[in-house]
Amino acid sequence: MALQPRATTAPKPFSFAPSQAFEGNDGSWSTFAIRVGTPEQIFHVLISTAGQETWVPVPQGCLSTDPSNCGALRGVMPYLSQPSDGFQVNASTTWVPINLYELALETQLNYTGNGEYGFDTVGLQLPDSGGVSLQHQIVAGIATKSFLFGVFAIGPKPTNFTSFNNPQPSFLYSLRNQSVIPSLSWGYTGGASYQLKGLPGSLTLGGYDASRFTPNNLTFSFSADDSKPLMVGLQTIQATNTFRGIMSLLPFAILTFIDSTVPEIWLPGPACELFEAAFGLQFDESTQRYLVNETVHANLTTMNPVLTFKFGNDIESSETIVINLPYKSFDLQASWPIYNTSTYYFPLRRADNDSQYTLGRTFLQESYVIADYERGNFSVSQCIFQENNPQNIVAIYPPFTKTHKASLSKSAMIAIIVAIIVIVMLLGSISYIFFRKQRHRKAQAVAEQKAAEQRVSMLTDAGQEVFEVPGAKNEIFEISSPKQAAGFEARTEMQGTDIRHELPTTERLVELPAVTWRHDRGD
Repeated sequence: MALQPRATTAPKPFSFAPSQAFEGNDGSWSTFAIRVGTPEQIFHVLISTAGQETWVPVPQGCLSTDPSNCGALRGVMPYLSQPSDGFQVNASTTWVPINLYELALETQLNYTGNGEYGFDTVGLQLPDSGGVSLQHQIVAGIATKSFLFGVFAIGPKPTNFTSFNNPQPSFLYSLRNQSVIPSLSWGYTGGASYQLKGLPGSLTLGGYDASRFTPNNLTFSFSADDSKPLMVGLQTIQATNTFRGIMSLLPFAILTFIDSTVPEIWLPGPACELFEAAFGLQFDESTQRYLVNETVHANLTTMNPVLTFKFGNDIESSETIVINLPYKSFDLQASWPIYNTSTYYFPLRRADNDSQYTLGRTFLQESYVIADYERGNFSVSQCIFQENNPQNIVAIYPPFTKTHKASLSKSAMIAIIVAIIVIVMLLGSISYIFFRKQRHRKAQAVAEQKAAEQRVSMLTDAGQEVFEVPGAKNEIFEISSPKQAAGFEARTEMQGTDIRHELPTTERLVELPAVTWRHDRGD
């Protein structure tokens, strides 16, 4: 997809439909289908809330000693109607190789491996299903079994290969930059295979699905460490219905990182010891995992313990939320290549230091996370599990800033301009008529005043006695203004009526040489 002009209307969020399959070698996880290359090769992948790249298995990861269906066990779908062991880079006409680089994700948790990096076309969802597709996206082919499944990462950070002067944008950033989604944001929950006969995960890019969680009022700020933005203060963990009743499982509060790339919850050693006692766990030194034998598993299934995690923005914050996880969310099985046969295990890992404190996919089965990278905050909410619960997709729009102004269509802008011009013309016309009328009235009053003065002057020059109404020369008659001339009382003139002022006495005749006149003013 080439770069497009910015849309005149805000784009809508993209709801990334899950594959409907639950897969994995360390649990039963809801996967998502992506398409890579030309022609398209299809993979079921897991979502990474920590990374920013797309990883898919390559054939080199399946050895002759591995199961015959190795590719299928890694989420690789058939290619050209034949089973495939991984991404065939030579079969893609749009593949642009870069180089072999170390996978710089989860190294603090001792995950290792290299990736065959290049650029290629990446699409979301199955062909012809309404998904989006972007060209020239970063793709890494992975052979390591540390990451058995491919990964679709939803972080916004760019990737730098040789220097920081040539950053390569992430898929999420490209969607935002090409106005496919409204903002750098997402809403995600991992889904739960044990709920409602299997409720798949939910991922919305540029918004969230309000039907999947119960909202709360706590907003978390992003961590200063941009490699771990989703840091929360885990203050307490309390469990009910354990082998020792109600137990507090976290001896001290910690800062921990929400990361769906890995399955387990990584906690301090003292906390792990309390978990061992509460749930009858056995530690396997060879795999560094906690196992659950058949008897303990049956008892825990019957008791159905519930673990309550209490979070704040930091370890001492008084404003908190709680997320409840039933035992079923911890009731997982590990298989090849961790164990040759499916084995019950409890997804808890011992952290060597505070850099390893992590809440993995297990936690995201019962929680819904909304991340807003343009505001630098996120939320964590309890999931809702209801039958026939329709989607309610809500867009997250960017903050209103000078660089993110709300846009109007051309027709709307023209309509606004025309309306302003009409209003200005109307106001101008009204003002012109009003003031013209005022000037006319004032001019008329002045003319009448001058005419009266001229008549009086003519009589005076003729040597005749002049009779005038007391104060008549000083009166001012105005219609529209409440103002009055200094030293004179304001009078009100009735509009459209001639006012006459007559002497209060009876009519008096004055005889002049050859002229007879009445002293009624104005006649």
